[in-house]
Amino acid sequence: MSTNQNSQNNSDVHITFIGGGNMGRALISGLLANGFNSNQISVVEANAATALKLQEDFGIQGIGGLERLTFDFSKNNAVVMAIKPQDFHIVARDLAPKLKHASASSPLILSIAAGIRLKDMSRWLDHARCVRAMPNTPALIGKGITGLFADTAVNQSDRNLAETICNAVGQTVWVSEEKLMDAVTAVSGSGPAYVFAFLEAMQSAGEKLGLDTASARQLAYATLEGATQLAHNSDEHAGALRERVTSKGGTTAAALEVMKQEGWNEILEKAIDAASQRGKAMGDELGKN
Repeated sequence: MSTNQNSQNNSDVHITFIGGGNMGRALISGLLANGFNSNQISVVEANAATALKLQEDFGIQGIGGLERLTFDFSKNNAVVMAIKPQDFHIVARDLAPKLKHASASSPLILSIAAGIRLKDMSRWLDHARCVRAMPNTPALIGKGITGLFADTAVNQSDRNLAETICNAVGQTVWVSEEKLMDAVTAVSGSGPAYVFAFLEAMQSAGEKLGLDTASARQLAYATLEGATQLAHNSDEHAGALRERVTSKGGTTAAALEVMKQEGWNEILEKAIDAASQRGKAMGDELGKN
């Protein structure tokens, strides 16, 4: 969708961010770059310095506290819950009374708080029009990917709006069952950390073989970026691409054989499963409030 189309299709939308931290800031920046106007966005941010910086940088309305928040119910309102998971239930219960309006539809709630399940979100907010999202940190540079889930209380128009908001910082993927959000969290939400750990290891290995730090870093980072782009631009499976650069008896084969012997694939699978299980446990813990 072009920027002009996006602007026209969402001209009646107003988006209120609860929290103006890094991810909230990234989404605001992305939305403005994708056709939204500054008067369509407001942010509730208790930290005065953060609120002022957002107002200065983006020209949006800053609201100093939740008690000062009011909605223009003539608009198609969306609220992005960009707050810490452990604060969600407190903020949600304070927000709940403000969502009600006798003669207009209540706002769409889009939560980017990790681990907060729809049933708990809806219970605390006394509200059914909710979408759960799991973005990742590359969203900070517009290269993120966000997993999304909503139940039948959310119609296609609301799904499109949630997708538009999240697409402002990258790509989106919908999942069919909420339990799969734990897998999304494990693969892509936590995934950048696995990549950073891999980069650390590649750079360290290069340095141990005699490369200076700057050269080892450049070689490792450029290799990962180039290989990822090559995979993106190819119709072949990653396994086929791996085989293409693995000559029998060559250097790549020697390296991959060590990784195989050390159970590298199994280690990564176990690590991602551990992240998924922890995500489930966090959801259980947070839902006790």
